[in-house]
Amino acid sequence: MDYANRKRPPVKKKSTGKSAKKSAAKAKAPVSWQLVVFTLSLVAGLVWFLYSIAGSKEQQAQTPQPAPVISAKMQQQIDKEAIPELPDEQYSYLDMLENEEVEVDVPEREAGKPKLMQCGSFRSSSDAETLRARIALNGLEAQVRRSEGRNGVWYRVILGPYATKRDAERDRHKLQRAKIHYCEIWNWNL
Repeated sequence: MDYANRKRPPVKKKSTGKSAKKSAAKAKAPVSWQLVVFTLSLVAGLVWFLYSIAGSKEQQAQTPQPAPVISAKMQQQIDKEAIPELPDEQYSYLDMLENEEVEVDVPEREAGKPKLMQCGSFRSSSDAETLRARIALNGLEAQVRRSEGRNGVWYRVILGPYATKRDAERDRHKLQRAKIHYCEIWNWNL
């Protein structure tokens, strides 16, 4: 349907006179008396309920309850049934732990292959040197290595070698803060 070229619907004319008064009277629906009675009874019931709740609390506070009478014999029975004294502790962990020394066996970590971090591989040496300069501005020393493969000559930007992966991760996070991403840590032989 073409909404741009459609015609506007005809405007209804307002009529005046008796017919307008009749249609206005039909528009206003009369409120049924049953609805009015129901609403008033509901409000009256709510008011009565709230009044009865408030009154009952005041009556309870005003009337004191008598204290229960306890005879002398009952008092003696209560005292006998009282909670017994705590037994002496058989264990004294605090004293034992102060005098003991804890020995933990921590195995030595095996020294694995040295880790190298590659931050880029480029076809042109100028692109690799640009990345190496950006890395040098962040206080790290990178190398550009030329490698030949079946796909041709590549210039790799490499950092390392690192003794542990943790050292390599530390430098990688430093480069990520400097917005140099895509550095990967590999187990490469030198």
